Amino acid sequence: MSKYLLRRLLILVPVLAGISLILFTILALAPGDPFEELATNPNVPPEVRANLRAQFGLDDPIAIRYVRWFSSMLRGDWGFSFASRVDVDTLILQRLPTSLLVLGSAQLLGILVALPIGTLSAVRPYSIFDQIATTLAFIGFSLPSFFTGLLFILFFSIYLDWLPFIYRADISATGWRFYWEHLRQAIMPVAVLGLFQGATLTRFVRSAVLDVIRLDYINTARAKGLSEHITIIKHAVRNALIPVVTLVALQIPTIFTGAVITEQIFRVPGIGSLLISAILANDTPVIMAITFVFSCMVVLFNLVADLLYGWLDPRISYR
Repeated sequence: MSKYLLRRLLILVPVLAGISLILFTILALAPGDPFEELATNPNVPPEVRANLRAQFGLDDPIAIRYVRWFSSMLRGDWGFSFASRVDVDTLILQRLPTSLLVLGSAQLLGILVALPIGTLSAVRPYSIFDQIATTLAFIGFSLPSFFTGLLFILFFSIYLDWLPFIYRADISATGWRFYWEHLRQAIMPVAVLGLFQGATLTRFVRSAVLDVIRLDYINTARAKGLSEHITIIKHAVRNALIPVVTLVALQIPTIFTGAVITEQIFRVPGIGSLLISAILANDTPVIMAITFVFSCMVVLFNLVADLLYGWLDPRISYR
């Protein structure tokens, strides 16, 4: 396992370097300029614009700019945001806690929904409960998150007036009122993302448990006199969750990228809304940093999924 992990970590270095090169080249060749507004402003002298471009090296060749950016990134300097006038790492760290809170809660909600419903559907296949759960699961992951978010806003915010549809980071309440207001405004974005993830996972849990409960060792456990509850929970579900756990590890990066639209709908001040605003403002350093972080998450969680699969299933050996 240690040799396999070391080999995979060494492979990650050229993979991440190649990803960063491709991302940087695409963004450098893309239309738009962070100082485009200054170029159309008659109050800004041409020499000021030229000095700013020379200061940030925007007129240098792409290869030189990439080497400068990559070496600075390795030193912990992620660049300077042209739109927000602060360092990129500071800007990301300001938005990261909100994204982690919302997305982590959504992933947890999805798991808590998928495990019991998927297991019961597999234990009672083709029953009324299974048909209802399967239909709702198909509807859940067929509807896009922006459509579900708009439905939630119309029903819970406008029609019932129960929940706020704008996520505010500057709540002035104190004590328990502060936590209650944060909980109220996080319910809808967490529910939209969590139910989508739960609908996707429910199908995988049902399929995995359905395959396991038909195996001989489950019938042997029943023949020995074990109760149905212990047989399902201890023997069937435990082994059926091996592919599901790896799927959850692979889904974590996708929930970050999928939350871009959801954060924009509910005005959540997270990484997704920061990426959208950076794209609209042609803020290349912020775009590059966020997309590279997302790429790193995909690569790292693929490694985590491989390691989890080998740790949960002793039949798999790493060489």
